[in-house]
Parts: sequence; structure tokens; C-alpha cells
Amino acid sequence: MHRRGIRLSSFILTGEEIVNAMEALIPVINKLQDVFNTVGADIIQLPQIAVVGTQSSGKSSVLESLVGRDLLPRGTGIVTRRPLILQLVHVDPEDRRKTGEENGVDGEEWGKFLHTKNKIYTDFDEIRQEIENETERVSGNNKGISDEPIHLKIFSPHVVNLTLVDLPGITKVPVGDQPKDIELQIRELILKYISNPNCIILAVTAANTDMATSEALKVAREVDPDGRRTLAVVTKLDLMDAGTDAMDVLMGRVIPVKLGLIGVVNRSQLDINNKKSVADSIRDEHAFLQKKYPSLANRNGTKYLARTLNRLLMHHIRDCLPELKTRINVLAAQYQSLLSSYGEPVEDMSATLLQLITKFATEYCNTIEGTAKYIETAELCGGARICYIFHETFGRTLESVDPLGGLTTIDVLTAIRNATGPRPALFVPEVSFELLVKRQVKRLEEPSLRCVELVHEEMQRIIQHCSNYSTQELLRFPKLHDAIVEVVTSLLRKRLPVTNEMVHNLVAIELAYINTKHPDFADACGLMNNNIEEQRRNRMRELPSAVPRDKMAGGVQGEQEGGTGTWRGMLKKGEEGQGDDKTKPQSSIPASPQRGHAVNLLDVPVPVARKLSAREQRDCEVIERLIKSYFLIVRKNIQDSVPKAVMHFLVNHVKDSLQSELVGQLYKPALLDDLLTESEDMAQRRNEAADMLKALQKASHVIAEIRETHLW
Repeated sequence: MHRRGIRLSSFILTGEEIVNAMEALIPVINKLQDVFNTVGADIIQLPQIAVVGTQSSGKSSVLESLVGRDLLPRGTGIVTRRPLILQLVHVDPEDRRKTGEENGVDGEEWGKFLHTKNKIYTDFDEIRQEIENETERVSGNNKGISDEPIHLKIFSPHVVNLTLVDLPGITKVPVGDQPKDIELQIRELILKYISNPNCIILAVTAANTDMATSEALKVAREVDPDGRRTLAVVTKLDLMDAGTDAMDVLMGRVIPVKLGLIGVVNRSQLDINNKKSVADSIRDEHAFLQKKYPSLANRNGTKYLARTLNRLLMHHIRDCLPELKTRINVLAAQYQSLLSSYGEPVEDMSATLLQLITKFATEYCNTIEGTAKYIETAELCGGARICYIFHETFGRTLESVDPLGGLTTIDVLTAIRNATGPRPALFVPEVSFELLVKRQVKRLEEPSLRCVELVHEEMQRIIQHCSNYSTQELLRFPKLHDAIVEVVTSLLRKRLPVTNEMVHNLVAIELAYINTKHPDFADACGLMNNNIEEQRRNRMRELPSAVPRDKMAGGVQGEQEGGTGTWRGMLKKGEEGQGDDKTKPQSSIPASPQRGHAVNLLDVPVPVARKLSAREQRDCEVIERLIKSYFLIVRKNIQDSVPKAVMHFLVNHVKDSLQSELVGQLYKPALLDDLLTESEDMAQRRNEAADMLKALQKASHVIAEIRETHLW
């Protein structure tokens, strides 16, 4: 029990210890601010207090009252033209001598600027002059503004721990040589800081103006509509018109603000000119409040404002710290990954070059095989797209080709007649079928070559895919990247004519020999032959009775001798077709302009459009059916053989020879230095990422040093 009691007592904190623990939070934020200042980063939104107000609202006086010293530039127009991040660091009087000796300071108060490194300023007039000089160095002397902050630390036993950001005063009308859009510039700069959800907004408004028209409260409400992180400060309480007071305002009856409203009394310009000290001003302020607002005196004034800001900032930091810790850890992991992607500086060039070449070749082949590490989800890529080209794009294109497309009945009839020569034919000539079917098969060549072109384009796209997703190291070496792209592109370019030639030959092979003994074609011929035989018998029944039976028999016997199961037997027509054909091609001979003038019959045009005879109609139908049947057979062959040819001559050949081609072209001692030259900004980006990672890791350690009791 006794041991347990001791253990429990170790967790009991006094009120003073809790206050001290909370006080330790602000220095933690200041340390974090210092850490990130070294890398110039604003990716971490640290808790801070931003001071917002119109010009001449008394912002500078409020800040100087909190510091206890004159340190800000003064004058007409825009004086604060760059954000001033002011860190107030409380130095314990007992430790002041030790701290001062460590920093080489004789006095009890001193300042340090980030941009002047370790230089110590004990003269606050010199601090004010340095602020002016640094402002003009970046913003120029034309009253323009800049969003690049000035970082100043003030060490003093007379301040509470605070982090304040003094922002340019809100203005409406540009004066002198100010930019025409100065109002917009200042507004955007203020919003940049107060939009930070970890920022407490200190809205400063003069008491001798209407609070309902306060520009500071108006801009604060844009980013903090509920007023949860806005504290209003009413300045110049002593300058209100006689017979009026700020009681309703200070009681929060005019403008309610969640964090409260505090009134202060500023030094007048005469006080400043007469070198009235801030300490005397605070003493006079207390006397004024006791006289004018006795019931509110202990809840207003500069000292109360400093304590309130200190308390608000401590609690705000406590609330923000867990999320801040998570954010830092997440960013550290991201920058670690980013730094890894940049790679280490090259030591062994030969090994690095071979490694990069091998990795690219592997990723290229994997993208075709579908085993790449980075799978594209937005669109088909690599082997999947090639498959789609073969079986969707190419397949559908071939299926859309009409077997008889571009072929009219007159074309068929003309081919038949041209194939018979000067003698009228008893049978449909085979040569007409071959002539016409070759013409149709030839139409398959263009979509086949287009298929090769599409696959070639996809093989080219894979290069970029690998560069973007799989081998980011190549981004370090733009010359190596360009060289690899050139080698692969050249290899693809060399394989393209070979593949095209093969596809051309596939079609040429089909044209070289029309295989009418093809099993599928023979079946089609058999079905068609049976149909023709049935039509012949029907015609025989319709013959006049005057026709001798032996003639009829002779006609049948003639067809049988021709062989009904053969090509010639199928295409042979009954002689009665010739006898019944009464429709002869008639040519209209143009009339001679003069009677008795001889007409040149060779000048008479051959008729094209006319009604076909029954036999001509039958002949054309037979040829068309045969063409269609044979075309479908060839189309199936082409649909199967073209993808195989493309895979063998283009895809697989490139895949198999890519590694050796890259090594042979690029892995040469003379090219090492040139190919492995990093891009100009890569080294800089690597250094920046390394610095940021170091800062994040240091920030993580700073937060980790806080005991859990500090959070509550």
C-alpha cells in the first residue's frame, strides 16, 4: 500500500506545476518556429497570434506595450510592409545573468533577427532601424508590400511568452506611389495568415470609431464566422468624445466576441516624441482605467491583455499539439519517400547505369505482360490495350467489312462477260469468280496494316508509362531518359516495316491461291449446288410439251457429264437458259445528222444499266454467293493470323531484344559521365527535401520531449 501510495503521489501536480507545464508549451512552439525557419517552410501551420487592424488603429502601440520597449518603425502611410513574426521569450531574472553570458549579452534585454543569424541587438533603436532596412531590402522603398516575413526574437524578463505576427494595416485608398491595388494586396496577405486554423486573431479597433464598421472584425469574421479564435482589442479609450464612454463596447453588448474584448490606452504621438517610456504609459493607463472604468479596470489594460494572450495561446497550443504532432509525422514520412525517389548521389556510375537500364527493360516487359508494379486504373495500358486492339478494334473493323462492299450486280455481270472472251459461254467462267473475290479480299489489307500501326503506337506509349510510374529514377538523369527513349523508339521503328511486310504477305498469300477445295468452301458449294439443281428441275417442268424428251434428256445428261458435284458442274447452266433468253443487248444508234451518212458502230457505247435476263440474274447470284462464302473464310484466317504476326514480329521481338539493345547502345564507358548527369534542379531538390526531412524529424523530437502532463 505504501509503495502504491508513493507511485500515485508522483502523478499529483500542484497548481503552480500545472501553470509551469502550460508555460512550457509556448517555448515549444517557438522552438518549432525556429526549426522551420531554417528551411523557410510554411507547410506546418503553427499556433500564433496575428494582429489585424486598420492603419493608425494603434496596432504598433499595442505590440510595443506587450514588449515594453519602442522597437517598431513609425511614420505616415504604410509602415508595416512585411509580416513581422515577433517571438517574446521570457527570461527568468535569476537565470538572466547565465543566459546573457551564454549569448554574450551584458544587458537584461536583447533581440535577434533570423536574417542576421547570431548577431545580438541590445539597442532597440538599432532593432527598429534593422526592421526598416530589411523591409526596404525586400519590399523596396515605394511603399509596396511583401509576404516574406521578418523574424525577430525578443528576450526579456519583462515579457510573457508569446508569438505575435504584426501585419500591414488595412487601407482603402492608395496614396503617393503606392500600388493601385494596395488594398487587395494587403487583404490577401492578411487572409493568408488568419486563415490558418491554428491562428488566434487579435482584431484591433480604435474606441473613437464605430465598432459596427470595424474593418479588423469584418475581415476576422470572414475566416472565423463564429468568433471562436478572435480576441478584440479596443484602443485609444482616452480619445473618446466628451460625454461618451466605451462601457457598452467593453461589456460586449455591441460586438460579442467569444474570446473576449479588452480595452487599452495608447501613448499619444506627443508622448512618443517626449520619449515617454512604456512603463510610465502602462502606469498612466492603469490610473485612467481606475478613474474612468473602475468596475472593469482589472479586466482591461495592457498587462491584462498580455496575460490573456499568454493564457489563450497556451490553451490553443495544448489543443493544437496532438494534431500538429500527427501532421509532422505524416509529412516526415512523405518527405522520406520523396527523398528516396530522388536517390542517393551516384558513386558507381557503371553499376548505376546498368541497374537503370535493366529496371527500365524489366518494367517495359512487365507492362506488356500485365505484371507491372504500377497498374494503370484510368485507362487500358500495355498488353491489355494490345489485346483490346486485336480482339475489339481490329476484330470489329473486319466484321464491319461487307463481303460484297463496293461490288454491284453490273460489276459481276461485266466480269462474267469479260471472262468469256468473244465466244458466248455455256457456263459461268471460274476466272470471273477469282477476279472478283481477289478484289474483295484485297480490302482486308488496309485494316490489317492499321492494326499494326495501333500496336506500334501503344508500344511507344509504354515508354512514357514506364518513365512516369515505374522508373522515377530516370527523372534524375534527363539525358539517360532521352537516350533510352531514342533507343526504344529506334527499335520499334526498325520492326515496323518488317511487321507491315509480313501482314502484307498474309493478304498476298490469300490472293496467290484461291483454294476452292477448302473444306468450308466445299460445304458452301454443296449446299448451293443442291439449290441450283432444284431450280433446274423446276425449269424442266415448265418447258413446252413440243420439246422432244430426248433433247431434254440430253440436256440433263450434259449436266450430269459436267459433274454436279464439281465446281464446273455447279456453275453450269441448262441450255434452255440460252434458248429462252429473248432479251438481247440493244444499242440505240445515234441518228446521222445527214441522210445516207455511214455510222461507225465502234462508236456506239456499250449499255450498262438495263434489266438483266433470267440467266444473267442467276449467274450473278451464284457468283455473289460464292464470293461471300469464300470471303468469310479468308476474313477468319486474316483475323487469326494478323495478331499472331504482330506479336511475333513486333511485340515479342522488341520484348526479347530490348535489354540487349539498350545495353549495346548505352552501356559504354565513354557515355557514362554524360548519361548520368543529373538535371540542374535535382541536386537542389534533394538538398531541400533532406533539409525539410531533418527539420521535421527535429520538430518531432521537440514535441516528443513534452511530457503528457504538459498537454492537460
